[in-house]
Amino acid sequence: MNAHPRPSRRSTAVPAAAAVMSVLVMSMCTVGAQGPFALVLPPLIVGGAVAAALWAVRRSRADRTAYESRLTAWAASEAVLAERLRIARDLHDIVSHGLGLITVRAAATRHLPKPVEVEAALTDIEEASRHATAELRRMLTVLREPSAASRRAPVDNLDDLPGIVHAASLAGLRPRLTIEPLGPVSQGVQVAVCKTVREALSNAARYAGPTDVGVRVYRDGTSVVVTAADTGPVDEWRASPGAGHGLAGLRERVGSLGGTLSTERVDAGFRVTARIPDEAV
Repeated sequence: MNAHPRPSRRSTAVPAAAAVMSVLVMSMCTVGAQGPFALVLPPLIVGGAVAAALWAVRRSRADRTAYESRLTAWAASEAVLAERLRIARDLHDIVSHGLGLITVRAAATRHLPKPVEVEAALTDIEEASRHATAELRRMLTVLREPSAASRRAPVDNLDDLPGIVHAASLAGLRPRLTIEPLGPVSQGVQVAVCKTVREALSNAARYAGPTDVGVRVYRDGTSVVVTAADTGPVDEWRASPGAGHGLAGLRERVGSLGGTLSTERVDAGFRVTARIPDEAV
């Protein structure tokens, strides 16, 4: 799903230069061998041709730079949009799970003795939650691409962190995971924590190679903090940059939860820090 069409590359340099060259060639063909212009006009035509060629080269380079700038801005915008859709899908899964529990708990009280007012209230709760779940399912068809509808995966949670780190070790990294006592953590924050760790390890693998990476997850007051710091590229490692928009999407996800994402150089390495307020506290 694209919010805007991909920028097209259009340059007027080549058509304009071709037109100028055609005029110059036609002028040269019409010049006779006699007269005072026989010695002056050919050098002028050659000079004009050279000038047109130089202008075309400079114009073509300027058009290419402008196109690459538009393409980069478009790709960043699409990355943010894609991450917003993933956030919406994750929130859908989280909310629908909670509503499902409400429906089940309300329905389970039907056989229990209770006052008429309580029974009516529970019936209303059950009906409202079923209606909300149905609306969320309709929303799901809009939020998910057709290709993704058949491959729905469970939402990430903190229990997935060891597996994420282990997968990074299979890619050659030497990660160390430290999870301090966090207490209750809301599901949306857990997803953001896993996304942060996954993106940070992926960046380290691309830019630094089989290096050491320290991953730490801890609580600071009412916020959950994630840090991932590598020790820098290994000797003779050649970086293989990706599309360059992973951090933009991650910043969008963390920001949607009211958090902040920062990146910085630390000695020869690179550190990613996400601070996410946790309403579960």
